[in-house]
Amino acid sequence: MHEYGIAYDIYATARRTALDHNASHVTRITVNFGKMAMINPEQVSFLFETLTVDDPMMNGAEIVCEIISPRTRCECGYEGEEIYVCPDCGKLPTLIAGKEIVVKNIEIDTGEE
Repeated sequence: MHEYGIAYDIYATARRTALDHNASHVTRITVNFGKMAMINPEQVSFLFETLTVDDPMMNGAEIVCEIISPRTRCECGYEGEEIYVCPDCGKLPTLIAGKEIVVKNIEIDTGEE
């Protein structure tokens, strides 16, 4: 189950960031999930909640999942969302976006105004 490892990495990244900035609580984490990453964001969210339930710094943190559509490029110059066959020349285009899983933003509470 890849989703558990991904949920744990998101948890560890957010917690480390919060500690590095002397935060008292993590409120929201925005994560980009590429559609071609073959990961279920709902499972990642559920597992993330399970990991954070006993951590006062992380408990209640909202995870926001943004889905990134695939983007491809072909040597003929085509750029678009077609992933199997270039509509211009018929060759296999190269995937340039849509497989990534990236923590985009971490919102923390430092107690400062």
